[in-house]
Amino acid sequence: EMAFECERWGTPVTLFNRYIPDSNASWFCCDNIAGGKKIGQLFLDSGHKRPAYIAGTEDTSTSIDRERGFLQVMDENGLKILRGVGNYNYNDAYTAAVRLMERPDPADAIFCSNDIMAFGALDAIRSGLGLKVPEDVSIIGFDDIPMASWPSFNLTTVRQPIKRMVDASVEELLARIENPEKTPLQLVIPGELVIRSSARMPDGLNSGWVISQDR
Repeated sequence: EMAFECERWGTPVTLFNRYIPDSNASWFCCDNIAGGKKIGQLFLDSGHKRPAYIAGTEDTSTSIDRERGFLQVMDENGLKILRGVGNYNYNDAYTAAVRLMERPDPADAIFCSNDIMAFGALDAIRSGLGLKVPEDVSIIGFDDIPMASWPSFNLTTVRQPIKRMVDASVEELLARIENPEKTPLQLVIPGELVIRSSARMPDGLNSGWVISQDR
């Protein structure tokens, strides 16, 4: 609503890591659909049979698109996903992970829509339930915030191209301030899969999977 109201008054709008369909806003996003697909395919190739997704908030394009890509891969391979909602915070994700594991058919792999929620899921699996990651359950996040590489988490995740997104957003916003009639630029930038130790890897993993490896 705010973006459309700004447009109505002739104020240029640039969105960072969000987009609004049918708006005149510029936007710069990680390719969240492709990221979700990579994670889904990794789970499949690692032999997982009961994948789960912990969503962020239901109305954000990032969480929606990450789930969309993940679901597409699972649908194409005849697998239904389990689902929880973590509201992009540690505590809710911790609770969601416990519920996913207390089902009669518990998850054997969990994709969390961001890293903070993945930390909650990791702690729930290991400390709350006494299970092993990734032997019992694989956990993958999204963002690659600095904490993801800490030894206590060592999280497999998708690294967002933050610097490219920031630089493009600032450059575009300045250009539109100078020329409000400029055609908006809308760009999707691929992320990188960062392999650490929180998820099982397929046998014979090839370089096509290890887009970026951080040990």
